[in-house]
Amino acid sequence: MDLFDDEGDAKGNSPEYTVGELSGAIKRVIENEFGHVRVRAEVGRVSLPRSGHVYLDLKDDKAVMAGIIWKGVAGKLDTMPEEGMEVIATGRITTFPGQSKYQIIIEDIKPAGMGALMAVLEKRKAALAAGGLFDPARKRPLPYLPEIIGVVTSPSGAVIRDILHRLRDRFPRKVLIWPVAVQGAKCGPEVTRAIEGFNRLTPGGALPRPDLLIVARGGGSVEDLWGFNEESVVRAAAASGIPLISAVGHETDTTLIDYASDKRAPTPTAAAELAVPVRHELIAYLDQQHARMSRALSQGLVQRAQRLRDMARALPRPDSLLDSPRQRLDRAGDRLMRAKSLTEQPGLRLERAAARLDPALIAGVQKRKLRLYELGGGLNPRLLQSRFNDDRRRLNDTGARLAPALGRIVTAKRSAANAHRLRPDLLARDISDKRSQLSRTTGSLAKAANRQISQWHQKITAAERLRLTLGYEATLERGFAVVRSRERVITSSTAASAQPELEIQFPDGKLTVHPDKT
Repeated sequence: MDLFDDEGDAKGNSPEYTVGELSGAIKRVIENEFGHVRVRAEVGRVSLPRSGHVYLDLKDDKAVMAGIIWKGVAGKLDTMPEEGMEVIATGRITTFPGQSKYQIIIEDIKPAGMGALMAVLEKRKAALAAGGLFDPARKRPLPYLPEIIGVVTSPSGAVIRDILHRLRDRFPRKVLIWPVAVQGAKCGPEVTRAIEGFNRLTPGGALPRPDLLIVARGGGSVEDLWGFNEESVVRAAAASGIPLISAVGHETDTTLIDYASDKRAPTPTAAAELAVPVRHELIAYLDQQHARMSRALSQGLVQRAQRLRDMARALPRPDSLLDSPRQRLDRAGDRLMRAKSLTEQPGLRLERAAARLDPALIAGVQKRKLRLYELGGGLNPRLLQSRFNDDRRRLNDTGARLAPALGRIVTAKRSAANAHRLRPDLLARDISDKRSQLSRTTGSLAKAANRQISQWHQKITAAERLRLTLGYEATLERGFAVVRSRERVITSSTAASAQPELEIQFPDGKLTVHPDKT
């Protein structure tokens, strides 16, 4: 009984905790024990509420842990976690007393190596391709000469300068720039809003809608270009009503927007080359077409004139048109005379028949002769020649008026086309730039020429010093002399005594002596 009382007292003396006090004690123990940890796991469920925080599960084949990424940290992440991605999360372990569970407050999360990131990319690519976003049949041709080009890129990088410089060299066009972040967590949403914003513009409005879009960025790593692999960016590019060129990274870099765009350019400079043709080539093509049209017009007139002459040679001579009718008339007259002679033979019946036949034949012949005269009057050779000459004159007048008229039309259209395409202010600016380049090139050439001349002068001076050093003149300064006889150097006294005249050269001049007189 005492033992029971002692045990009852011991149990009765144990401290009592509230649920909050116990949860707080557990929280302090866990936080003090673990502190900051790094966890390698697979991302499970991901929740993105309106507050901007990110709630997710980290799991492996044995356990699941809840994780939280606060809004401020989520905005700085290079890669947002997605379900199925293998990651390494860094944070601190804590508890949530409201649900009696422990969790990790994530301060940094990254893919667990390049393999995990590429696996996510391939999974997203397969899902978008299954949705038909990469179908080649939905890609549209680019406009041949867009009036306005919209560029989605960073306004402070070298990409926009390369694009503007290339457009100015090939064919200047109006350019609208939508500044965006091309790296980091803000890249995907800003590029999506830029593409959708360009498509919402009204054609011909105060801020006109572009005829072509270019999404551009320089080269970088997979993490740097990850914003252009976002699903929102790909869907915006596929849904764009404006033809779109993707120029993200270098030639070896590939992002998902390249598959959804209407055209992929290996570099931003190549995107500008795809956007517009070369202005000077268009002018040369216009001149070539004008020359072809002029040649075709001239050849057409020559061919028609030749055809008219050929047709005129095929017509019969006017005087030969009446030969056949005259011959038929003579034969009809002969038959009439023979018929009349038959009527003069005896026989009453024959006389009666002839009496009836003679007036009819004469009337028929007279009628046909009158008709023949009428037709012959219309076939007067002079009248035919006159009509032929009138037709030829009218055709020549028409051809003479047609050539200048066509020439004026061609000139007017050419002037209108050139006036529409060529702007004097741009040409003046181009001339000024070329003049500046010429001045700089001339200055560089002058400096190079002066340096070359100076080098040559130094070499000549050095060669002259070497010549003087190696020559005999320097030796004369030390008390020596050169003895010659008729341009031949004398090197012995015997040879000198045999000469009638000697010339001795000193440093300050020459002296002639005669050995026999000395």
